[in-house]
Amino acid sequence: MYAYLKGRLAYKAPTHVVMDVGGVGYHVHISLHTYSQIKDTEQCKLYISFQVREDAHTLFGFADEGERSLFEHLISVSGIGPNTGRMILSSITPEEIQSAIIQGNVPLIQRIKGIGPKTAQRMVLELQDKLKKQGPDALIAVHTPQSVPEEALSALVMLGFARAQAEKVLAGIIQTAPGLSVEALIKSALKKL
Repeated sequence: MYAYLKGRLAYKAPTHVVMDVGGVGYHVHISLHTYSQIKDTEQCKLYISFQVREDAHTLFGFADEGERSLFEHLISVSGIGPNTGRMILSSITPEEIQSAIIQGNVPLIQRIKGIGPKTAQRMVLELQDKLKKQGPDALIAVHTPQSVPEEALSALVMLGFARAQAEKVLAGIIQTAPGLSVEALIKSALKKL
């Protein structure tokens, strides 16, 4: 429902902020990682994960899309709710948690408050393949301008194709028809995948 909020930080605390967006104050829960990135700013943009329960509608904000994506992966695991997901991202950096899941480092995950051995194993079991499939930098990617092949590759990976297979197909298409637009490149790749 909400992709991001951009506005003035009317109030900042390590656990939440109040963002003034067009005269409306939004109470947004944040991780310590996000707080460390925005603590010295007056204006900011937070990527939002909107969580709905019977008794509450809650906004969780993140300084970058990678952290939000990782948060949404974490809360997809049975037994991990939004507050636990935020606790995980507050305890260690998103890069460390992503790496721990991919490498199956259950002891590191267990050190996080509120995560027991069964939950840590479930996180690895349910998320390891998803994170490997997206590649080591997919969730923590810093958004820099991408070349046409990189943008096409990102789109194909988001559609669920394996990175290695998509790279191979794209390389073949680029050799035979350089200069295609992103859309044309993706359409050609979809025909071959």
